[in-house]
Amino acid sequence: MKEINITEQIKYIGVDDKTIDLFEGQYVVPNGISYNSYLIKDEKNVIMDTVDKRATEEWFKKLEKELENEKPDYLVVSHMEPDHAANIQKLTEKYPNMKIIGNEKTFTFIQQFFDIQKLEERKIVVKEGDTISTGKHTLQFFMAPMVHWPEVMVTYEQTEKILFTADGFGKFGTLDTDEEWTCEARRYYFNIVGKYGAQVQQLLKKAANLEIKTICPLHGPILKENLDFYIQKYDIWSKYEPEDEGVLIAYASIYGNTKEAAQEMVSILKEKGVEKIAITDLARDDMAEAIEDAFRYDKMILAASSYNMGVFPFMEQFLHHLQGKHFQNRKVGIIENGTWAPSAGKCMREILEKMRNIEICPTVVTIRSKMNEQNKKEMQQLAEEMIGGDNNEI
Repeated sequence: MKEINITEQIKYIGVDDKTIDLFEGQYVVPNGISYNSYLIKDEKNVIMDTVDKRATEEWFKKLEKELENEKPDYLVVSHMEPDHAANIQKLTEKYPNMKIIGNEKTFTFIQQFFDIQKLEERKIVVKEGDTISTGKHTLQFFMAPMVHWPEVMVTYEQTEKILFTADGFGKFGTLDTDEEWTCEARRYYFNIVGKYGAQVQQLLKKAANLEIKTICPLHGPILKENLDFYIQKYDIWSKYEPEDEGVLIAYASIYGNTKEAAQEMVSILKEKGVEKIAITDLARDDMAEAIEDAFRYDKMILAASSYNMGVFPFMEQFLHHLQGKHFQNRKVGIIENGTWAPSAGKCMREILEKMRNIEICPTVVTIRSKMNEQNKKEMQQLAEEMIGGDNNEI
């Protein structure tokens, strides 16, 4: 990975992980992940978070190179999740005079993860708005509970106007991955932070009072240009507002007949002028990407087979994921399939009705084993209900 410069005195010491298969044990990351860490060189040297244990050796080499035989005076712990905090113990053992900066909850978690000698003597507990001078730089701390753990805090460096945002503004993918920011940042946000939109809104309000020239997250690229674009995305996402007008068609099919209906629905919507349509096989495609698309678009059609007097498990799993992440403010259509006792539609509706501000279209298409001409007419009606009878709405 090429050398990354933040500023003359603030150095990037993070590590790209290209060998990881599942991030947080569940999210597919085809382009890996970065564990970002930073070093502020000053009269007092400050490390901003450590990295995952998978990157320990490379991280310590980078740290020692940038320290240039000096020692760190402080470690700021923004977030105690192991992909950022795994090396706290080793760091404290290597540098016994280094102080640890965190909030009360930070140190509760540190004691759960590690056994650090003389922790009481080494810890510096900060509260909302507190500042610490390191010489030419001044660090100011703002609490960001549940973005996305309760101890999370962000740090604003007042001199160079840099906001260290913990998991905020993070993205899947290594730093040398050549890809557009939005898709993998959106997939990251909704699957990891998405439940806590209200807390993200609170953090954005705090950030609005700061002059920010650079955003340094704990995953993904350092953001230096067009910051309004990234902040606007976070504002939309955290308000649970649709980002684009379009339709996600999510299906769960056992033998392919429900899949055929979902594909027919794509054709119908295209004929009616809908330009943005995403379709996903919940049994085979990436569930995290399906969740991302559900939040991205303002409309969704669910097509599922009945199963054990309920709904095919992949659809049930998808809907429970959405419910847990506070999915809301969307229009949804339902297509069910059942050979003798269709139950999928009722099951899907029951889960949807537990969500906030979900408009369910009146027409529920019930397929008996295999789609017929009557079903196609019903799907035409469902499409009209989805787009409100006006092809220009989407």
